[in-house]
Amino acid sequence: MLYTRKGDSGTTQLYNCPQGGRLTKHELIFEALGTVDELNAMLGLVKVYAQDKTEFIVQDQEKVLYEEILEKIQNILFSIQAELGGGAHTLSEVQTQYLESIVALVEKQILPIHSFIVYGGTVTSASLDVARAVARRCERLVVGVQDKNEQTVNSYTIQFLNRLSSVLFALARHSNYSHNQIEQPPKYG
Repeated sequence: MLYTRKGDSGTTQLYNCPQGGRLTKHELIFEALGTVDELNAMLGLVKVYAQDKTEFIVQDQEKVLYEEILEKIQNILFSIQAELGGGAHTLSEVQTQYLESIVALVEKQILPIHSFIVYGGTVTSASLDVARAVARRCERLVVGVQDKNEQTVNSYTIQFLNRLSSVLFALARHSNYSHNQIEQPPKYG
C-alpha cells in the first residue's frame, strides 16, 4: 500500500524516534529531508535530459556520462536522507573526493570563468543550474538541522553538500561549452 494514514494528523517519525514517538511535519528536519528528496528528483530529471549520450566529460581518454555521475550522486543522497532520518548511514571523505575529482576534470576541459554568468544554454545546463540552486538550499537546511541539534549530522555530509553545488555548476558550464553555447555575463539592469 502506498499510504499508511499515520501522517494524517500532520506528524511523522524518524528512525531514531522513541517507540511511538512522533514529530510534527513542520520540524526543520523534515524540510531538510524533503529538500534532499527534491534535489534527488531534480537530478533524475537532469539524467533524462542527458540520456542522449552527448553529455559527457573525458577521463583518461574515456567518456564519463553525466548520467553515470548523476546516478552516483543520487545514491549518495539516499545515504544522506538515511542519516538525516536517524539511520546508520553516514558519508566519509571519499564521496566529497569523488565530487572534487569531477570538478577537476571539468576545469581541465572548459575555459576559466571571469564573471557571473546568466544561466541557460542547453536544457541540461539550465536544469543543472536549477539543481545547483536546490543543492544550496539543501545545504542551508541541513546546516540548520545541525545547528539546532535536531539531528546529528556528520561533517562529511556538510562537505559533500557544499561541494555538490560546485560539481553541478561545473557540469552546467561544461554542457554549454561542449555544445558551443557562449556564456553571457549579466548586464545588471
